Amino acid sequence: MSQHLDEIVDKLSLLSVLDMAKLKEKLEEKWGVKAAVAAVAAPAGVAPVADAASESTDFKVILEAPIPDDKKISVIKAVREVTGLGLKEAKDLVEGAPKDLKASCPKAEAEEIKKKITAAGAKVTLKGL
Repeated sequence: MSQHLDEIVDKLSLLSVLDMAKLKEKLEEKWGVKAAVAAVAAPAGVAPVADAASESTDFKVILEAPIPDDKKISVIKAVREVTGLGLKEAKDLVEGAPKDLKASCPKAEAEEIKKKITAAGAKVTLKGL
């Protein structure tokens, strides 16, 4: 029985917040009951997608692909500057885009990194954590 419950928990953990809300509605309908407001909540530590960027204090900085060939050298220089990587590591990161530049950093630092990389000619995405 415990393994069966673990499987259910694993499957529910994969649902988005919107899917969880739909599941709550379907269960209420099927069982003829009304669930409490927070009966079906996101797993601990998971914020709703719409609020993630506005409430996040830490961000993941992602270098997006494609990077124009004529901008690669300037992007490699900018990546070295913001990450402290060596030339080969920075080149590999740029050529392997999309890649994470920073796994977690404050919003101000993420914005600064985005500004430097964008000025060099590449696209950067900030993802709230």
